[in-house]
Amino acid sequence: MKKLIVGIVSLLLAGCLGYPKNVEPVKGFELEKYLGKWYEIARLDHSFERNLEQISAEYSVREDGGVRVKNRGFSIKEKKWNEVVGKAYFVGEPDEGYLKVSFLGPFYGSYVIFELDQNDYQYAFVSGPNKSYLWFLSRTPTVSFELKEKFQKRAKALGYKTEELIWVKQK
Repeated sequence: MKKLIVGIVSLLLAGCLGYPKNVEPVKGFELEKYLGKWYEIARLDHSFERNLEQISAEYSVREDGGVRVKNRGFSIKEKKWNEVVGKAYFVGEPDEGYLKVSFLGPFYGSYVIFELDQNDYQYAFVSGPNKSYLWFLSRTPTVSFELKEKFQKRAKALGYKTEELIWVKQK
């Protein structure tokens, strides 16, 4: 758990806000449709998620109008669940998939949804403040080969190091 928090703090301090060149947040974003549970399908490696599998994120509305973010993953080394709760707020307009997220105090990092299944919000491609942060999220713990391929092609075209992707074991 300590490792997870230290890693998240590192992300927030290193990147802060902003997003990578050629990456644009989705427009027409609807928070109500995004709320709920998402499974991490793939990511680039970071110490705060290292050796974790069965990773998920749950989003719900906070009393202050922000978003409650609960990240959870099973540590294969420690043989236990790690969980951390944070908060997120829109950076610009609420119909743009660009939020700032914090897991510790006043430090925020970017959460940029750059592709989203606009029909029923079944998958999302998410970036952090730079191209060393990348996630593929899905409403289901597994996805089709075609969707994995779509994610890889889109991320590679934007300049992410797709050869370094970690495909998360979801059990």
